[in-house]
Amino acid sequence: MDAAGRVASVSITALFRVDASLPIGSGHVMRCLTLAEALRDRGVECLFASRLQGGHLCDLVRNRGFAALEMPGPAEGRLVSTLTGNHAHWLGVTVQQDAEETLALLRGRQIDWLVVDHYSLDATWERALRPACKRIMVIDDLADRPHDCDLLLDQNLGRAVSDYDGLVPCSCDTLIGPKYALLRPEFARLRSASLARKRLGHCRHILVTMGGVDMDNVTCDVLAGLETSGFDGDVRVTVVMGAAAPWIDQVKRKAERMRLRTSVLVNASNMAELMCEADLAIGAAGSTSWERCCMGMPTIQVVLAENQTGIASALEAFGAAISLSREKVRFEVNSAVVNLLRDSNMVAKISSLAARIVDGKGVGRVATLLAKAAA
Repeated sequence: MDAAGRVASVSITALFRVDASLPIGSGHVMRCLTLAEALRDRGVECLFASRLQGGHLCDLVRNRGFAALEMPGPAEGRLVSTLTGNHAHWLGVTVQQDAEETLALLRGRQIDWLVVDHYSLDATWERALRPACKRIMVIDDLADRPHDCDLLLDQNLGRAVSDYDGLVPCSCDTLIGPKYALLRPEFARLRSASLARKRLGHCRHILVTMGGVDMDNVTCDVLAGLETSGFDGDVRVTVVMGAAAPWIDQVKRKAERMRLRTSVLVNASNMAELMCEADLAIGAAGSTSWERCCMGMPTIQVVLAENQTGIASALEAFGAAISLSREKVRFEVNSAVVNLLRDSNMVAKISSLAARIVDGKGVGRVATLLAKAAA
């Protein structure tokens, strides 16, 4: 306490070790930014450490008001990660090199929470970073490798605490399931308005969101499928893409030639508003799935990466989404949309089931827990 009897403020610092790139996409950085903003509202200083690879989002991190500590990109032609598994190449360097470079960035800093959101990092890296921080939190979706952490978050539907048995220390606390989905506050704020619209069962405004990168240009396949439809002129399409998407110019040209009214938005910052105003989503089965569920979006989903398979299966089993195969999306999307256009009851039912999964308050739950633990 100070001389006046007030409790002195406690300085708390969190550092996020997270990357974005063309193979990784933008989802990991985006959900970490959401958590960082919630922590900042609770008086926590947040920093980001990210490797400079093609498609990195360091400038976006800075634009959102956070320091971005840059790590050098991998040497050209080198693939040297020592982690085994499908995501080893995402790191671009060895786990040891990444740990050493991260430790160098942290030198002289007091880190209360080190938040790790990276499929290429595991317990080996985390043990190396232990001396530089008080606590470690891991954000994971895979349950496929060991971690040395104090807190683990897996926000996916169908995940069980037991999935991490033997993968985390016995003392590790776990936050499991969509209750802890890291969504920006505007999703909870617009949720009621969106659910009221979705209850009407309309299907006239289609939102296409294949992730910030869409490496395989699935967006153009979706538009090609929709173009073959017999929809009347009252149906319109909104496409949302990230600025790093390699096929963005082709998508724009395709949109201009579409018979349906089609607009392309780049780096949209009002996704909750766009979902509130749309009737149906066609999207990748990644972390944006939880945003769509919160807003009660009836969704036609496509698996674009192996790590999305579990999410897609769980959502389809729950009745909260309809799945199309990546290989046949161009040929199947038209009939899937037509079926929903003809069945407003089905649209409303899918919306209702999706809304039961996520309430939009997860990031507040997580941020409050982290701030209290570090105080």
